[in-house]
Amino acid sequence: MNLRQGLLLTGGMTVWLLGGLAVLHAQTGPSPDTDLTIIERVLVKVNGQIITQTDLETRQINEIRSRGVSPRNNVELANLVREITPAVIANAVDELLLVQRGRDLGYQLSDEQFNEIVNNLKTENQFESDEQFEEALQESEGLTMADLRRLMERQMLVGQIQQVEILSRVSITDVEARDYYDTHIEEFTEPATATLREILIAVPEAVDGINAGVAEEGRVVAETVVARLRGGEDFATVAEEVSESPSRSNGGLIGPLLVVDYSETIQQLIASLSVGEVADPIRTPQGFQVVMLEARTDDVAQPFDEVRDQISSNVFNDRRLEEYAQYLDSLREEAIIEWKNEELRQLYEVYRAENVNSPPGGPQQN
Repeated sequence: MNLRQGLLLTGGMTVWLLGGLAVLHAQTGPSPDTDLTIIERVLVKVNGQIITQTDLETRQINEIRSRGVSPRNNVELANLVREITPAVIANAVDELLLVQRGRDLGYQLSDEQFNEIVNNLKTENQFESDEQFEEALQESEGLTMADLRRLMERQMLVGQIQQVEILSRVSITDVEARDYYDTHIEEFTEPATATLREILIAVPEAVDGINAGVAEEGRVVAETVVARLRGGEDFATVAEEVSESPSRSNGGLIGPLLVVDYSETIQQLIASLSVGEVADPIRTPQGFQVVMLEARTDDVAQPFDEVRDQISSNVFNDRRLEEYAQYLDSLREEAIIEWKNEELRQLYEVYRAENVNSPPGGPQQN
């Protein structure tokens, strides 16, 4: 957390967003059974612990800030809030479940660990005293030292759960890595390329279609060009002399390009030619094209040993996300979630249904 950078990002915008969010939520009105004397509005209880209106608004502000956008008015703000709120509330519930699990397992942030974090922040941001640090923390992040400790502890608990409960279950053997390599060989293959040279003998179109006589003249010229090339004349020289393609200034050179990026007709031609071989003229909408295969490279698979670490990383990350999602699913199934806001409950349930196989979001500050 860079506090001085945070000071630039917050300030008036945060105050404006808070005000705008307050207006938006006020417009929804309190629920019928809400006691108007209650200051902190509870939105949901997760295993007895609450997520409040203030928690949600803070998370919404942090999400908006993280996107680097600045709504220009309340309409834009309302649209943005509607867009982000389903994921924000879902991530808030998930984080609380992970934090609860971490505490159940006995994890906690010690005084020594917290003091080390604070000292590192002070050093990184060149604060000379605790008072200066605490003042900047309040101004830039709206946090007290107690708030900071709760935030750091939540992040630590989530990290511990991920490390101990999730990553410890994920592994990949050499046999699995080899199987992945064999079944995904295209991921580790450099595709074939081809470099061509071309000469275009243009045949202009008549008003009512191609003039047969002109077309025949073009075919004769193209066949003469092929004969000259097969007779040993330099392709680039002949191209500069007779070609009517823009590539003539480059000796007719095309590529190198991936073979799959050429048209199907040219791909078939490439497959039939040897390097240096000139093909028979090809009829195209522009006229007659004379092509020579200048160079080619075949598909080349990287050796397994060279990509073993990459495979391990890819597979490990996929399995980590799958395990993480399954772990959270089990926590959600066991949890007692009591919604105090029907609209948020619906948003949450729709979001969960639409993202059932998606990796969960990370923890957010509140």
